[in-house]
Amino acid sequence: MNIAVDTLKASTRGAHWFKALTQGFKTVEGFPASIWVADGQLDQQAVRVIAVVQDSNNLFPRAKQGEVGLLEGWSLAKAVNEVIQADIHSETKRAILCLVDVPSQAYGRREELLGIHQALAGAVDSYARARLAGHPIVSLLVGKSMSGAFLAHGYQANRIIALKDSGVMVHAMGKESAARVTLRSVDELEQLASSIPPMAYDIESYATLGLLSELLSVENPEQPTNDDLLLAKQAIAQAFKEINAEQSRGLEQRLHGQNRKMSKKVRELLREQWS
Repeated sequence: MNIAVDTLKASTRGAHWFKALTQGFKTVEGFPASIWVADGQLDQQAVRVIAVVQDSNNLFPRAKQGEVGLLEGWSLAKAVNEVIQADIHSETKRAILCLVDVPSQAYGRREELLGIHQALAGAVDSYARARLAGHPIVSLLVGKSMSGAFLAHGYQANRIIALKDSGVMVHAMGKESAARVTLRSVDELEQLASSIPPMAYDIESYATLGLLSELLSVENPEQPTNDDLLLAKQAIAQAFKEINAEQSRGLEQRLHGQNRKMSKKVRELLREQWS
């Protein structure tokens, strides 16, 4: 099933936010047209900014609208590995900012035959190794953050910040696809999801699960205004400072959401049994 069919018009949010946030940055060459990478400074913090964008000329048709496919997975891994290797002997680690606007991973016969699971796993592994090596990683969700695409690009961050907007959502699949799988109409699915936060599509419900560090209310989520940029930069810079001040490089802070009580309880019981 191709989740991307739910999004007939490719989003340009990621591209707009990337261009706005990386003014004055140095573009990093050597990546496919669907992967944008730039190096610069954000509030005296060296940072690499990475985004997945649409590429209508992508060699793989299933990855033309911003999906994370074979090229994207391995290229994300490359972009992050470059940072790890460059700072391997440095006490001060460069930060990484993930701009997330991804409708899905790329579904297709070629992707399955050529191992998209390996490509996405390579990206996840690189982000996780960077975080564990001390690189502060922040993800800014400006659009859809769906399925395996979000797992490969953004989910491994120390902090996840999201725009408070209906166009920003985190889920395993799009509404139309989920409705087909559950044999419901979209309206019936939305009604069901409204009472079950993990199934809901609004970003406010997702925030109750404890995975977001902050929600930002902006004037124009499609094309950020100067005030929007200032707000985002301040939030990102503050997140980097907090991460650098912490001893832990894990993700345990995600268990403190109001709808994660049972997750914490299960972990406590398992810990008691296994200790």
